[in-house]
Parts: sequence; structure tokens; C-alpha cells
Amino acid sequence: MKKHRGWPRILILSLLSFSVFAPIVLVSQRLKTLTSIGRKEFIEDLASIKYRTDDLRLNAIEQEAAKELKGPKLVVFKEKDFSSVVSHSTDENRVSNQSGDAQDASKLLEGNETNDEGKDKHGNQQNVIRMNSSEKVQSNQETGRHDQHLRSQSHRATDEKVKQMRDQLIRAKAYLSFAPPGSNSRLVRELRTRIKEVERAVGEASKDSDLSRSASQKMRSMEVSLAKASHVFPDCSAMASKLRAMAYNAEEQVRAQKNQESYLVQLVGRTTPKGLHCLSMRLTAEYFFLQPEERQFPNQQKVNDPDLYHYAVFSDNILACAVVVNSTISSAKEAEKIVFHVVTDSLNLPAFSMWFLLNPPGKATIHIQSIENFDWLSTKYKSTLKEQKSSDPRYTPSLNHLRFYLPDIFPALNKIVLFDHDVAVQRDLTGIWSVDMKGKVNAAVETCLESEASFRAMRMFMNFSDPFLAKRFNANVCTWAFGMNLFDLEEWRRKNLTMLYRNYLRLGLKRPLWKAGSLPLGWITFYNQTVALEKRWHALGLGYNSGLGQGDIEHAAVLHYDGVMKPWLEIGIAKYRGHWSKHLQYDHPYLQQCNVHK
Repeated sequence: MKKHRGWPRILILSLLSFSVFAPIVLVSQRLKTLTSIGRKEFIEDLASIKYRTDDLRLNAIEQEAAKELKGPKLVVFKEKDFSSVVSHSTDENRVSNQSGDAQDASKLLEGNETNDEGKDKHGNQQNVIRMNSSEKVQSNQETGRHDQHLRSQSHRATDEKVKQMRDQLIRAKAYLSFAPPGSNSRLVRELRTRIKEVERAVGEASKDSDLSRSASQKMRSMEVSLAKASHVFPDCSAMASKLRAMAYNAEEQVRAQKNQESYLVQLVGRTTPKGLHCLSMRLTAEYFFLQPEERQFPNQQKVNDPDLYHYAVFSDNILACAVVVNSTISSAKEAEKIVFHVVTDSLNLPAFSMWFLLNPPGKATIHIQSIENFDWLSTKYKSTLKEQKSSDPRYTPSLNHLRFYLPDIFPALNKIVLFDHDVAVQRDLTGIWSVDMKGKVNAAVETCLESEASFRAMRMFMNFSDPFLAKRFNANVCTWAFGMNLFDLEEWRRKNLTMLYRNYLRLGLKRPLWKAGSLPLGWITFYNQTVALEKRWHALGLGYNSGLGQGDIEHAAVLHYDGVMKPWLEIGIAKYRGHWSKHLQYDHPYLQQCNVHK
């Protein structure tokens, strides 16, 4: 009976032990599985932390740049410097985070101590609060000043990212050129992709505000790819030689672009705007509707009076000529004593006549002539004029060289002031008529100071290797400018300078003695026959020099827009155009119809 009673006990105990140990075994097996899975996840987390650390390092570069606001280093292949900056900035962030945590902990401890002491010392707590509040106000003020300083610094440095991204493109292309031809490795594909991304991000941006929001991320991606390339291609000498080659190619491209720009500017300077063509056509059509008696100008009896002030301009540009006439007359104190002689060609004569019939020059007298009406010119000098050839319409002989025949054009006059058609007068010119000519023919402003932009030397325009010029002229003699010149026609006739000019002209047609244009011929024709005018009479350079002093412009009697950038062209210097355009009425119906605006 005892044996039979013992079996149930053994069975119950075995079931109890099984029920206790079985869960333990199952749990231990489960824990082994979880441990292996966790280890794998932990390794993956480490890898992701490594990649995040790389991102943080790149972020640290931007944070350091934003904090210190230092200009970007334009060194494109110093990877060691880059790695040192990354490690340094990462250490700074780590230290700043630790210090921030320590400060927060100390503030909590101080708060607890203050509360404990506040139970016994309420007055001390108020003092502590006042001190803390004052310190907070002071720190807020300092922080505000620091933020304001940072904002002002950031306004000044507005193109740092653009420069860095362009620098990255140069480095990436240099690394890409090191790859073997036809290579399609992973790094090569990655560099090509990054180059396309950064090029799209930069585009035509000139400042950081032009960049998209994703530009910073593309910069970081590019920097990671460049770091990989630096390990694959560590040869700095090869990188330096490649960059020198790329710099040379870039300089060649810049030189070619400058040549093209210069050519286009010269081309624009030689063309006539569409509005001027339209204006000339409309005025010509209206002129031929007039009756012969309606085409006559008043006060023509004054044209040959030597006691009046005679001014001349030779031009085929209606607006330019109108500004010369209007500005001279509006600035004159005795406009009734002024006679203006305008000489043009037969094609533009009707348009010029119609313009001044519609816009008479007040009390002054206007006299318009055509070069084809000079019979003496066609019989005496036409063969010489026909031989002159120039691809530049500014140097056409019909009008540009007509200045050397002034005594023949105005036989009854003793003195005359000759203007180029690209000038504007802003002072009364009565005083120039009393200049002592000292027995010489020409009065002009000199251009022989090397410190000035208007400097011209004879050796710059003339071939002094030719013995004819070397024996007769001094290459270092002081030069002068056309644009506004006072000529003594009596002395001119007496010294027969027109014949001297024609002899020089024939000689210059046989061999290269000077550059195209009438200025070199003027220097040798009036050699030792020119008296210097004061600088205040004639300001030069408004058609090419944007750095003229405002005082020189305001005090000058005549402003000369010499150069390619004429004020009636779109390429004219904007800040000088107002001195010229104020003498035109742009609300005139013909100007409005032809879309001629300021």
C-alpha cells in the first residue's frame, strides 16, 4: 500500500519539476535568438552612427563658418586641411555640448540650494533673483549685439556658398580627369553625378540668396565624394599640374570672351539705332511735302558776318547734331550773336533741314549745307578723298576729313569753333573767343599727361620707325584732342596748312605711317601750330571712362563723349547720359513715333 501511494507523489513531483524547468529552457533559447538579432542591429546602428557622424562633421563646417564668418579658402586640393577642420569642428561641438550639459546641471543645483536657503533667508533670495535678472539682461544685450554683428557680417559675405560650390566643381573635374579613358567605376559615376547636381544647383547664381534650399545638401554630398577621390588620387603634384592646365584654359577662354566683347562693342558703336533710321525717314518725307519757300531758314544774311560767333559741326546724326546746337545756344548769354553751321551729306540734308525747321534754335542763326554742294571740293580734292579707305564708318573721309578744309568752306570768316558731334555744351563759350592764339592756328586741350585716362602719345598712333616721321617730328611732343577747337582761319590760309595736309595724306596712302583716323594727321598738320587751352574748356572721356570725377564734369564747359559708348546708344555710360539727354525733347511726336527714348 505504501508503494502504491508513493507513485502518485513521484508523478506529481515530476510534473511540478517539468512545469518549472520547461519555461526556463524555453526562455533561455528565446534570449539566445534575441541576443543574436540585437547584436546585428547594434552593428547596423554603429554603421549608421558612423554615417551620421560624417554628416555632423560636414554640418560642423557650416556651423563654424556661420559662427566665425571667415572667408572661404580658395585652396582647391588641400584635403589635409579639410580633414583637420572637420575634426576640429567636431571636437568643438562635443565640448560645447558637454559644457552646455554641465551648465544646465549647475543651474539646477543652484536652484535647489536657493530654495533650501529660501526657507530661512527670504531676503537673500530676492538679492539673488535681482542679480540673476540683471545678469540675464546683460547677457541678452550682449547676445543681441553679437547676433546683430553676425547679421551684418552675413550681409557682407553673400557669395561664400557660390564660391565654394564652384571650387568643388573645379576639384571634381580635376579628379575626374585622372580617371583612365573609358573608365566607368563607381567613383567616376559618383563624381559625374555630383558634378551635374552642383552645376544645376549653382546655375547662374551670383550670391547665396540665388541658391535653392537643397544646395547645402548637394554641397555636403559633393564634399563626401571629393574626400573619397582624395584617397584614390593622393598625388598632389599631378593635381597641381592639372589645375595649372585648367587655369591656363580658363584664361584662354576669358581672353577669347574679352576679344568677342570688344568686337561686339565696336560693332554696336559703328551701327545706327533703328530709331534714328526711322526719324530720318519721317523727317525726309515731311521735308519733300514743303513748298520751296517753306524750306528757307531766317537770318541767312548773318551767315558770313565775321563779327559774330561762328560754330560748326559736321555730322550725319540728327539727334547728336541737335544736342550740340541746343546745348550751345541754351548755355549762351548772347544767343543772337551765334551762327551755327551744320554740314552733312546729301542723303541726310532733307532730314536735318526739316528738324531745324520744326525746332528753330531760338535767337541764333542756323545754316545747313551739304558736302556735295561744295563745287571746289569735287574739282580740287575729290581725287584725294576717294583714295582714302577705311572699314570704320567713323573714319569716312567725306565728313571726318572735312575739318582740314575749313578755310575753303568758310572763306569769309576769320575764326571758327569746330565741334565734334558727340559733345554737349554746358557753359557760355564767349570767353574762348578772346584766347590769345600767339600767332598759331589751333587752340585745343592737351592730352599729354600720363596720369590721365585721356593720355595720348604720338608714338601710340604713328610709325616712328619710318625715317620720314623720325626726322621731322618729336615722338614725345605734347598731343592735343579734337572735339572742341578754335581755329584762326586767317593764319591757316597764310601758312597754307591745307596743302600741307594733302601732301601728308598722299604720303600716308603709299606706306603705313599712322593709324586710321584724322587725329594723327591733325597732329602733324598743326605741328608747332597749336596753343593749349585750359582743362576747364573741354572734358574728355565720357564715352569710355566711367571713373571721371564729378567736379571735373560739372566745371567743364564742353563734355566730350569720345569713345565707342556714345550717349545715344544703349551701351552708353548711364551716369553720363543725363548731361546729354536733357537737351532733347523726348516727348516730340517724331521721337515718340520712332520709339526714341532716354
